[in-house]
Amino acid sequence: MMNPFKALSGKRVRNILRSVVWSRFYTIRQINKKYSTPRIKTTPMVKLALLMLRIYLILLVLILIYKFYTLAK
Repeated sequence: MMNPFKALSGKRVRNILRSVVWSRFYTIRQINKKYSTPRIKTTPMVKLALLMLRIYLILLVLILIYKFYTLAK
């Protein structure tokens, strides 16, 4: 039985992979560009709540890293 990938040359495989990867990155870039600016207004209270949540999550990650470091010693 013949291997179907053996007939493909290295350049052809590279071009196929490059076009697939490039199209994926292009799509992601377009989506990021579309949603780069927020379309809703946030109140100062919402901004404060999001800031507190961000600080809380950073503290949790730092505690997790500290715990891993002390247990791994």
